[in-house]
Amino acid sequence: MRTSTRHTVRTVRIVCVTITAALLATGCGRSADSGPGKDAPAAVSAGKATGTLVMWSMGDTDPALKDLATKFKQENPDVDVKITPVPWGEAHNKLTTAIAGGNTPDLSVIGTTWMAELAAMNGLQATPSSFTSSDFYPGQWDTTKYKNTAYGVPFIANTMVLYYRTDLAAKAGITAPATDWDGYLKDLKTLQATAGKQNPKLRYATGWNIGFNSWIFWLPLVWQQGGDIYDAESGAFTFDSPAVAKALEYYASIPTRRMAPTDKTDSMQAFQAGQIATYQEGPWVNGSLRKDAPKLDNTWKTAPLPSGQQPAGFAGGSDLAVFKSAKNSDAAWKFVRFLTDPANLATYAKSSGNLPASPGAWTAAKFDDDERMHAFAEQLKVSKAPPAITTWQQVADAIDSQLERLSLGKATVAEVQQTLQSKASSIGAGR
Repeated sequence: MRTSTRHTVRTVRIVCVTITAALLATGCGRSADSGPGKDAPAAVSAGKATGTLVMWSMGDTDPALKDLATKFKQENPDVDVKITPVPWGEAHNKLTTAIAGGNTPDLSVIGTTWMAELAAMNGLQATPSSFTSSDFYPGQWDTTKYKNTAYGVPFIANTMVLYYRTDLAAKAGITAPATDWDGYLKDLKTLQATAGKQNPKLRYATGWNIGFNSWIFWLPLVWQQGGDIYDAESGAFTFDSPAVAKALEYYASIPTRRMAPTDKTDSMQAFQAGQIATYQEGPWVNGSLRKDAPKLDNTWKTAPLPSGQQPAGFAGGSDLAVFKSAKNSDAAWKFVRFLTDPANLATYAKSSGNLPASPGAWTAAKFDDDERMHAFAEQLKVSKAPPAITTWQQVADAIDSQLERLSLGKATVAEVQQTLQSKASSIGAGR
């Protein structure tokens, strides 16, 4: 899915593909000697694109994407690009059903956390070798991979940064957030001490994401400790590791000390109202604050996430993928190449408000001229993709549930760690 928490408010919980659907996908007449991990890269012919190209985009109608499709047709007069928007809440089921029935479009925008699942269903073409991984941020390229094979190309990047109110921080004697865990916790304690005093409206030092998709905010803490939750080489989950314990301890230290709300407060509204001083979110907040709260324009900034032993962040967003049952895969890959060209991707990013998945597009968009974008640039360089396993949504749901228990003080770190190791091992990594 597209993993900005903005979309979790507007969409229903994603339901994982069932075993039945997976079995249907493997029974659609495809050769037994092909499939995930064995696919040769798709071939793209020379010359211009021709024929009808059918594409699905996710969410509302995307004017920026349609504008680029018009430009693509100008350069390829004999192609007809048909783009159909698909609501995010329906997208997962629509994609898996289309693959299982062999009735897909040629091309689609696909949420990064769905890529492994759809590749495992033998539904996606391997990425042509003409696309180079070094042209994209490493974490974003990794979102396309399943069993060490790329099955798409990064398009929209998403990562989290720290938003903070400079006016509230100044009253606490803080000029900029600390860059490490211990220092940041000290900052939060200092901010919390000003609630109702130096900062009369302030209730909590920071916002909190509880429930669905809270794993996005916790998993980077594990990576920052040099650990992970899954070992791809052995196929084993590692929730019982010291790095996970440390990340859980740090995560729990904020809500259990009552420095963050645990009642699913709308962080955006609370931030604007001065009720919280900091919170973590994606790039959509940047544009929203400038549009909806211009009076606060001089009172907020962004910063990279505070780190542990090393910097790390979450790599999410959306990729472009061509289906194995595509009727016009040649034109589809040519459109992917066109869309991810740095100049075109920069145009799309500036028009849509999304982050481009490549450093070249970032430079072409001149995002470095905007001080508030610097934090995103730093995070994209060190962001990582979650494990490329087909059961990821089930594992993520388990993490969300246990993080909620931890935040509410209903479970200890040791209990959560043990439960996650047991549940994840029971779920398994899938195909």
